[in-house]
Amino acid sequence: MSNLTGRQRLDDKVAIITGATGGIGEATAKLFLELGAKVMLVGRSADKLAATRARLEAHGEVATSLSDAADEAGMAAAVAATVDRFGGLDILIANAGMEGVLKPIEALSVEDFEDTMRTNVTGVWLAMKHCIAPLKARGGGSIVALSSIAGVIGFPAMAPYIASKHAVYGLVKTAALELGPSNIRVNAVGPGPIDNRMIDSLQNQLAPDDPEALRAGIEASIAMRRYGTSEEVAHLLAFLGSDASSYCNGSIYMIDGGYVAA
Repeated sequence: MSNLTGRQRLDDKVAIITGATGGIGEATAKLFLELGAKVMLVGRSADKLAATRARLEAHGEVATSLSDAADEAGMAAAVAATVDRFGGLDILIANAGMEGVLKPIEALSVEDFEDTMRTNVTGVWLAMKHCIAPLKARGGGSIVALSSIAGVIGFPAMAPYIASKHAVYGLVKTAALELGPSNIRVNAVGPGPIDNRMIDSLQNQLAPDDPEALRAGIEASIAMRRYGTSEEVAHLLAFLGSDASSYCNGSIYMIDGGYVAA
């Protein structure tokens, strides 16, 4: 095994993945287990967590912790359970997020806006907050937060989601500056359209009469002319979680088939 290949593996590393029952979350957990990591799945549905764990158990050491991303006590308990079960923490994948409701700015309620911000921003911050101490205790590690192409562009009828994903990137840049001296790297990933539940929801809200026509239009605006997969995002997350990305810090890494290059 070459040194580079070894640095790309996750042997003996411990990872927390929030939003672990979604498409990207489960694909990432599966890949991390295959690369040698021990994984704590965090989600807000006990039934979905149990089903996800059952699908993943054959791939390695995996455990679950029930918490909403924006529940501070729950997130603190999830981190404590991870350290208790696996002996420490090396990687946080702050993946929990929601698309929220799609409406023009003047039609949004305070609840519409705050619900999305609470999950997508407060949830990421709380995961970071409670993972810092165990990461420092390990001598460093990697935090990766899920932003989006929505973290660098605007899009009509998506103000809460766009604002939340811009905020995630701002949080990442600040955390990178604070935590770099402790050898904790903090980065964001910016997926474009990924073929999973969330994009289906967005298409159905934006074009309820013909979501497939909207999909065709979006695909035509992507340089690679297709949606990505959750597995493709998982590979980028694995790189950023691994020692192979040891000098990557404070950036957003797009995985969008060239969508924002236009």
